[in-house]
Amino acid sequence: MQDNFSPNFANLTHLDQQGQAQMVDVSAKAPTVRQAVAAAQVRMLPETFAAIQTGNAPKGDVLGTARIAGIMAAKQTANLIPLCHPLPLQKVEVEVIPDAQLPGYQIQATVKTKAETGVEMEALTAVSVAALTLYDMAKALEKSIQIESIRLISKTGGKSGDYSARISG
Repeated sequence: MQDNFSPNFANLTHLDQQGQAQMVDVSAKAPTVRQAVAAAQVRMLPETFAAIQTGNAPKGDVLGTARIAGIMAAKQTANLIPLCHPLPLQKVEVEVIPDAQLPGYQIQATVKTKAETGVEMEALTAVSVAALTLYDMAKALEKSIQIESIRLISKTGGKSGDYSARISG
């Protein structure tokens, strides 16, 4: 069956001439300082939030474990996302911030490198795994915990320039 879609593969960096996925060749690029910030939120019942805040979760240190998991995940992004380049990360910071208004937690990751390509995927992976770990550590208290709004907040460096998400609300 023939369709009317005839892509110009030469303009798509992650596809070769035959339309097959490929890792982009960044060897000709100069290393530059790049940083990305990503965020997520984890929403839960007030009782679950209170138990975590007071240290009464059955599995122990929920927030510390989630933070470390996020850091470790950023370092493993190239092993998880097929076309990501392994990057030397100079900074990975993960914050898990209580938000009684949700109730739940705001998670933010900042990742920095000096490399030929950016660290958006590392920051997004960090907040995703931190949120999943928070869920895992608290699921004995509540199965209905919601992971929401995983998103890129900002990025600096690289050919495409800087990006900053518009904050709504």
